[in-house]
Amino acid sequence: MKKAVSLLVVVIMLITFSGLASAQTELSLWYHGAGNATERAILIGIIDDFNASQSDYTVALEEFPQESYNSSIVAAALAEDLPDIIDVDGPVMPGWAWAGYMAPLNLSEGALDDFLPGAIGSWNGEVYSVGLWDAAVAIYARRSVLEANDIRIPTLDDPWTGDEFDGILETLQATGEFEYAFDPGMAWKGEWYNYAFTPFLQSFGGDMIDRSTYLSAEGVLNGEAGIAFGNWWQSLFERGLAPGTSQDGADRETGFIDGKYALQWNGNWAGVTSLAEVGDDLLFLPAPDFGNGSIIGAASWQFGISSSSENKEGANAFIEFAIQDEYLAAFSDGIGLIPSTSGAAAISEYYSEGGLLEVFFELSNRQALVRPVTPGYATMGLIVEKALADIANGADVQDTLDAAVDEIEQDIEDNGGYGFEM
Repeated sequence: MKKAVSLLVVVIMLITFSGLASAQTELSLWYHGAGNATERAILIGIIDDFNASQSDYTVALEEFPQESYNSSIVAAALAEDLPDIIDVDGPVMPGWAWAGYMAPLNLSEGALDDFLPGAIGSWNGEVYSVGLWDAAVAIYARRSVLEANDIRIPTLDDPWTGDEFDGILETLQATGEFEYAFDPGMAWKGEWYNYAFTPFLQSFGGDMIDRSTYLSAEGVLNGEAGIAFGNWWQSLFERGLAPGTSQDGADRETGFIDGKYALQWNGNWAGVTSLAEVGDDLLFLPAPDFGNGSIIGAASWQFGISSSSENKEGANAFIEFAIQDEYLAAFSDGIGLIPSTSGAAAISEYYSEGGLLEVFFELSNRQALVRPVTPGYATMGLIVEKALADIANGADVQDTLDAAVDEIEQDIEDNGGYGFEM
């Protein structure tokens, strides 16, 4: 009887220890895309594949609406309850890294060699995040409209100059065929203003801040180039070339397709829908060059790791698994955004050679500039957004930009330089 009991105890112990040895460590992943069924399905597929590919870790997904996601991360950080894997918007990442929310990635050597620059989130000399896609903006135009008005079709190597672009807008407005010659997208408030409009400022030779120090905006935002940009920007609305800040959201969505707008400043995410409506007449054209290059915005949502994670090795393993070309191509095919690597683009539906949106990959590769890489961007972006709207609404350009500079520099001072040496 004693032998039987002893044998039973041994068997139970073996089963218990065997179970402990094979138990997988759970990795928590927070994601901003709740409600997007296509994104969710692709992400769930990646998670399922990762979980099945090895026996050490299992990823558990928790989804949040995009509108409340950032505040949820901040609240979790204060409560010391961050997930292992963090979904982060590219321009927000430096602030979270500086605040101590995130740890640098530790991926295999060469893992990011084929990536678009805008899809890699670097801060303070280290990579903290990487995106499964990027986004690019172009001028949407109809070939037939340009040809009818003897307007040359620009290329990446030979974009419209600033003066040329301005003259084109005047020409198109004068036809009387369009309500507005150009739709920059004023109905889209928030981050769109900085992502889409400050590249014009940068092409003039200005910027939101001096990127050599990240400590001052004086002479950069409100200098000669900044004022030249501001005057041109304001003139678009004064001359009736573009709809202003009261633009109706529905007009923004369909105005170009319906023929109200001759040209539209829009992202690659609208490409497939616009092609379905406009057809082969549709062109995606590079940004104009106002004297300092043809520039567009860069950086979208990316994956990183929380500094408090006790499972950083597993979190890095998942991120490296997720950035395989097949998954980057799957996201591109599903939601229309730019694959982060040339390898993924080559096997994607829209961005492969001859694909409907192929041009956007090269636009992103050659024209893209990330928003200022500083923890101060979150506040700076709000200040510049308001300045752009105020100038569009007729505010004095010099006074508005001077006031924006003062606000930006006061915020930098209040935060001890945001980690930059003052």
